[in-house]
Amino acid sequence: MALERTLSIIKPDAVASGHTGDIVARFEKNGVKIIAMRMLKMSRSQAEGFYAVHRTRPFFNDLVAFMTSGPVVAMILEGENMILKNRDLMGATDSKKAAPGTIRADFGTDVEKNAVHGSDSPETAAVETAYFFTACELNA
Repeated sequence: MALERTLSIIKPDAVASGHTGDIVARFEKNGVKIIAMRMLKMSRSQAEGFYAVHRTRPFFNDLVAFMTSGPVVAMILEGENMILKNRDLMGATDSKKAAPGTIRADFGTDVEKNAVHGSDSPETAAVETAYFFTACELNA
């Protein structure tokens, strides 16, 4: 099995509803090591840059507005096959379709306000972790 790092973001809806600690605890109870974490409020340009891959999609402006609507918590998670493990813990993108017991089923409300973001591949994880954290900030 491969030791991987991935980015997780607790989105503004989950932060505003007081679920940051619940989500962090969910990761830790499942053996996830958090090696970096910070709370920030993304600017419009930061959110547009982070989600640039979706720039031509019809939901892009709504996504940027949502992600800049309040603070988020960005984390780097580390562990065996962490990208897949994180995606399993998060559940389906649409909270209404997420399996019971997943983060999105428990703390999200729909496809946009779904509590968390997670990288979908090793290549994406490398780009996304570097977007929020420098190498010297990692608690490895």
